[in-house]
Amino acid sequence: MKKLAALFAVTALATTAGIAQARDLGPDEALKLRDAGTIQSFEKLNAAALAKHPGGTINETELEEEYGRHIYQVELRDAQGVQWDLELDATNGQILKDHQDD
Repeated sequence: MKKLAALFAVTALATTAGIAQARDLGPDEALKLRDAGTIQSFEKLNAAALAKHPGGTINETELEEEYGRHIYQVELRDAQGVQWDLELDATNGQILKDHQDD
């Protein structure tokens, strides 16, 4: 029984630690990072996402810091009306994830 309780405690701690590693960045902080050259301009990041899905329309964007890395999240709808979620490395524009939204 003690092992089971310990397992639950470790699982809860690991889950909480994972959640704490992602942090939304506000507009002021995002602009400071862009102006300092730490991340690419939002125009370039949006263009990289749209290049993956030509003719698409961006619905929402968000900048997060995950495990010390700046991640730019984009939700867009392609020309056929399919919704996509993309994650880009905000420092270089590399697409990290690109999957169809459910």
